[in-house]
Amino acid sequence: MPKLIYKIVPQELWRTAESRGAFEGAAIDLQDGFIHFSTADQVADTAALHFSGQSDLLLVAVDGATLGDALRYEQSRGSDLFPHLYGLMPMECVLWVKPMPLGDNNKHILPDLD
Repeated sequence: MPKLIYKIVPQELWRTAESRGAFEGAAIDLQDGFIHFSTADQVADTAALHFSGQSDLLLVAVDGATLGDALRYEQSRGSDLFPHLYGLMPMECVLWVKPMPLGDNNKHILPDLD
């Protein structure tokens, strides 16, 4: 499984998580009982399908290897395996946070994923 996984997060929600020292998840995560992540190959589609037209988003890169057994790859959209975290995400797992601005076509501009 890929080492790097990604979470798209509204900036305000992320700033709250930073002040608390852990990310509990967005509303959909709390509803589903796990934090939804994407791999590098999945993040553009996730942005288009679930965050279309939303501004003030951040892309958070996480070292999935540090999440232990709480991170599971499970079938979701299509038959792809998506990373799901069953528990809180500590800030120590975060490698970087980058903005995801909207381009002229109202689609998100993804940062370099390295």
